[in-house]
Amino acid sequence: MYPAQTGKRFSTFVVEEELSRSMEGVSRPTHFRGVTTVVAKLFNLVLPEVAVFGEKDFQQAAIIRRMARDLNFPVRLVVAPTFREADGLAMSSRNKYLKGDLRRQAVVLWRAIQQARKTVRERGRVPIRRLREEAAKIVRAAPDARLDYVEFFRPETLEPVTRAAPGVRMALAVFVGGTRLIDNAPL
Repeated sequence: MYPAQTGKRFSTFVVEEELSRSMEGVSRPTHFRGVTTVVAKLFNLVLPEVAVFGEKDFQQAAIIRRMARDLNFPVRLVVAPTFREADGLAMSSRNKYLKGDLRRQAVVLWRAIQQARKTVRERGRVPIRRLREEAAKIVRAAPDARLDYVEFFRPETLEPVTRAAPGVRMALAVFVGGTRLIDNAPL
């Protein structure tokens, strides 16, 4: 499945060229090429009827759905909801790297999403610039947190929007210490 384990290298990849151009695709340019290649190989070998992916990796799930459709994989994709800790932090294997104060600071991702939801609920259609500024301010309040990106998009197409309204989705990536975390939710 993974060529590094065999000493060989791939020269063939599965690349989704539309949905992978934003968010994680900008921050981690070859990430989705690896994901789609490995998942396509897995689908080809296993021929699953159903495959479950997490909503926390919303863009990845959308890319895999597109890949499965485009390559005619006969698989039904299910997107499982994001599970959260009591304070709202999205559950992730990366959370194990967050100790003490870093773990407490990591809730800035969820706070930024909650603030954007509140602003949209109170004001209706809101310019993205304002929501980005609010999110950046929340992240800056945590001394060891650094914003990588915050995006607002249509969930069906991942197309960015200029004004947020209910139904638009927010995604952000934040470094907390040396750990990069992602989260997203509908507004």
